[in-house]
Amino acid sequence: MSLQKTIRMAALVLAFSSFTALPSHAAESKDMIQLQQQVQDLQNAIAKLQQSNDERMGVLKDLVQQTADSVNKMSIVVNGFQLRMQNVQDATTTKNDQLSGQVQSLNDSLDELKARMGRMEKSLNDIQSQQASTNAILNNLPGNSTTPAAGQPLPAPGPTSSNSNSPGSGLASRQAATQGIPVGDLYKSAYADYMTGKYPLAASEFNNLITAYPDDNLAGNAYFYLGEIDMKGQKLTSAVKDYDQVLERYPDNAKIPSAHLHKGEALIAMKNPDAGSRELHTLIQRFPNSPEAAQARTKLTALPTHK
Repeated sequence: MSLQKTIRMAALVLAFSSFTALPSHAAESKDMIQLQQQVQDLQNAIAKLQQSNDERMGVLKDLVQQTADSVNKMSIVVNGFQLRMQNVQDATTTKNDQLSGQVQSLNDSLDELKARMGRMEKSLNDIQSQQASTNAILNNLPGNSTTPAAGQPLPAPGPTSSNSNSPGSGLASRQAATQGIPVGDLYKSAYADYMTGKYPLAASEFNNLITAYPDDNLAGNAYFYLGEIDMKGQKLTSAVKDYDQVLERYPDNAKIPSAHLHKGEALIAMKNPDAGSRELHTLIQRFPNSPEAAQARTKLTALPTHK
């Protein structure tokens, strides 16, 4: 009987223990289900976040590509504008150079016209002097009331105090002949040799003009072309001195703007851009509307300090 009781008691204990353990297992299963649900929700949220990031990344890539395309298009447009500006600047420079050459040719023509007028005036004075001399000879003839027969030469005048056979009279007459050449003739000859490229001969003739007529306005032209000849020979220091002669001694000379411009170019070529820049600014300030001032502005923009 006791064995059966024991078995019965063990069965009751087992049943009781099974009954008490069942709720605990059920609670654990519920927690597990909740945990799994939370994990699933977390995975879904991560998946949505990943999808959202992918979508945003795609939009961002599109924006970057559009921006790059816009930058490329803008770069093409800017390059086109730069090319147009460069073409316009080159055309303007060429036009200014041509205009400056035309103005210089006009000034030279004006100088030549002045020289021609000077020669005409000199010829008129010579004719008047010859007429006066003829009249004097006629008045001094013996028997002034009678005239020589037709075809008979007039008697030669007697010797005067300025005898050509006197000592030194030959040298004096040659010097007088040299000094007596009109300034317009000297300038025309020198300028013609300059234009045909005979620079040493032209320089000598310009120097002769300056020596004979230092105060004449054409002497300022002579100094200017001496500067041009020195520039062509790369004698930059001498060229600057020649241009300074024009600027300092002949303030009314038509070559003043060109002298400023070419002096500035010579100083820049001598690796003295500051002095050259000052000279170009002086030109612009004194003659703002001249073709030379337009060239000076172009040259100033080309200097490294003005870029």
